[in-house]
Amino acid sequence: MPQGKPVSVPEDGLTTRQRRTRPLLIVHTGPGKGKSTAAFGLALRAWNQGWPIGVFQFVKSAKWRIGEERALRVLGESGEGGTVSWHKMGEGWSWIQRPGTEEDHAADAREGWEQIKRDLAARTFRLYVLDEFTYPMKWGWIDVEEVVATLTSRPDGQHVVVTGRDADPRLVEAADLVTEMGKVKHPMDAGQKGQKGIEW
Repeated sequence: MPQGKPVSVPEDGLTTRQRRTRPLLIVHTGPGKGKSTAAFGLALRAWNQGWPIGVFQFVKSAKWRIGEERALRVLGESGEGGTVSWHKMGEGWSWIQRPGTEEDHAADAREGWEQIKRDLAARTFRLYVLDEFTYPMKWGWIDVEEVVATLTSRPDGQHVVVTGRDADPRLVEAADLVTEMGKVKHPMDAGQKGQKGIEW
C-alpha cells in the first residue's frame, strides 16, 4: 500500500469515508513475541482518540501485574482520553497444568465470553482487546462458530482485536486484518527467562 493508498477499491456501494471508518475484526497470532504488545499499542491509540476500551485477558493470572495494565489504567483514569475497563479471566498460565482446575478455568472463560457478548450488544466499548482468546477456543472451552458469528454480526462502531497463538482458520477467515508474528530468535532459546520491562 504505497502512501497509504489501497491497492484496489471494491464495488461495495460504500463511500470512501464509510469504508475508512468501518470497524475491524483484527487477529494477532503466530509463534512470535509481540501479539499482546501490539494489541495494547492499538489500545493506546484508541485511548488517544477518546474511545472507551475494554480489555479481557483469558489466560494470565489475576495476580500478575503487567506494565500495560498499569499504564492503561492510569491513562483511563486521567480524564484526558478514553476510559479503560480491565477484566482478567481464569487464574493460571497456559503452559502449567493444575489438576482439578481445568473445569474452573473453562467456566471462567465462558463467563468472560458471556460478558463480552453483553458488552457488544450494549455497545459498551469502542475497542475490545480479547487477549489470549485463541486458547479457550483451541481448548474447546468456547465454541469457535459462535465466536465468529457473534463478532461478525456485532453492532456497528466496535473494533475487536483477538490475540494468541494458533488462531482457528475460521476466525482468520472472518477477520479483516490478520498479522502472524513469526519468531526468528528469542532469548528463551538460549535459556534466558522473561525479564522486567521486556515481558512485563
